[in-house]
Amino acid sequence: MARPPLIPEQRRQEILRHLQHAHVLSYRQLTELLSVSHMTIRRDIIALEKQGSVEATPGGAKIVTRLLREPDRTEKAVTDQAGKAAMARAAAAMIADSMTVYLDAGTTIQAIRPFLEEARDLTVVSNDLATVTDFIDHPGVDLICVGGRVETANRSTSGRLATLALRELSLDLAFLSSSSWDVRHGVTTPVEAKVDVKRAALAAATTSVLVAGSAKFGRFARYRALRLDEINKIITDDRLDDEAAAEITAAGPQLLRVSTDGTT
Repeated sequence: MARPPLIPEQRRQEILRHLQHAHVLSYRQLTELLSVSHMTIRRDIIALEKQGSVEATPGGAKIVTRLLREPDRTEKAVTDQAGKAAMARAAAAMIADSMTVYLDAGTTIQAIRPFLEEARDLTVVSNDLATVTDFIDHPGVDLICVGGRVETANRSTSGRLATLALRELSLDLAFLSSSSWDVRHGVTTPVEAKVDVKRAALAAATTSVLVAGSAKFGRFARYRALRLDEINKIITDDRLDDEAAAEITAAGPQLLRVSTDGTT
């Protein structure tokens, strides 16, 4: 039975996966790997370049390892939706009634909300304005919005005020996000104001969980927020290869690789 054609977002995730291994590939190599036309690959590379994930080269593309800017919310919202839902489902399975849970800013962690429909006596703490909005009408949730400077492009808060609020809380779980992470650099960000917020959430939580897709692995930005050995668990997708998984596990965290159908 022939494999159904990939939708554009799935195809672009496959391009990133191949580039993470090879670093540089020609258009011809990519067309052969994905069995699509040259023009399709060119359009995909243009889209990925706009996201800051790859850089076009003469005749091909190379992976961008240094993240210079965070993609804005609209870009993130349409990226790898199936993978985000699978990771969010795995994260939600860790949450029990009566817990106090921090949900960091980001569309992957926002995707946890639909899986908590039956939650009761749950306290949700978040610096993500979109996530807070999603929980406003939930009858079983006591909602705490972490204030601070508003990052309009990502609809979240950061900075000193957000950090001070988190230092006053005791969390059962902190779900943390990142647009760049690897074994050497840990969890990084190009936005300095996010560093102390993530560190405050980590310090306030009994258990910390990084929820980040494999397409973000192997990338790093200017500011290191967390080392991987400081994090208890990592939830990612099954496109992360075995070699990278072994390196992450050796660094300390428990690793869960989740397929798009939600299995580990």
